[in-house]
Amino acid sequence: MELRRELLPPAVPAERLAELGEEIGRIENLLYEDEEAGRRAVDAFNMATGNGYGPSDFLCWYASRDLEEFALEAARPGPPRVPDVTREELTEIVRRTVAAYASGDPDADYYLLVLKTNVVHPRPTDLLFHPPAHLVDAPAARIVEELLAYRPIAL
Repeated sequence: MELRRELLPPAVPAERLAELGEEIGRIENLLYEDEEAGRRAVDAFNMATGNGYGPSDFLCWYASRDLEEFALEAARPGPPRVPDVTREELTEIVRRTVAAYASGDPDADYYLLVLKTNVVHPRPTDLLFHPPAHLVDAPAARIVEELLAYRPIAL
């Protein structure tokens, strides 16, 4: 199924990824050398990219991703909230998320963020990767049914 453009990960030019990768490395080194200057550099990076990273994101990025993945995440805008997203689109996003994680596709995190942004279920990641017994090996459409059936409880 084709997804609307606003649900797809935006392309990022290789030059922009290289530029952000260099800046991430510069900030990492700066945080080790001069913490205050490093914090100012983190703030400037966040202003330039529209993100909310903290110093630890620059000091520990390598524990969960490679430099290109960090740069790609920083280059992309936040995931879109699409008020009229359809069940079919959510099903395709679930399929793409699972496939992207299985293959190591760098778009995996973006698809997961799009899913999280467009459902009210508090733990969509659990349903995909640590499902309850009744959803083990369930097709994407069944997972979407579960996601959409969730209703928050007003306290």
